[in-house]
Amino acid sequence: MAKQALNYTHYDLKAQKAGTRIEITLSAVANVRLMTDANFTRYKETLKHQFFGGVARKSPLRMTLPETAHWHLVIDAEGHHGLAESSVRVVETAGQPRIQPVC
Repeated sequence: MAKQALNYTHYDLKAQKAGTRIEITLSAVANVRLMTDANFTRYKETLKHQFFGGVARKSPLRMTLPETAHWHLVIDAEGHHGLAESSVRVVETAGQPRIQPVC
């Protein structure tokens, strides 16, 4: 059986630190999948993969990256009427942790 072609919009967020916040804007209901580099490769090959996110019914949507890694954001229409127009931006990058001096 032939694999079905994937219809999605991909954003390569590159390497980001844990705690970085992103904002996703959508024109319609869509699936939002935030995944690491390895999981994105599995997604493209239509293999089982792990991601953060799910069905986004409101916009804008804000997410915090849970760990330091190379991240990919995928917007797809699986189970919905059509691919939503989308955009993503980094709202806040994770800074250095604040360490208070011990007296």
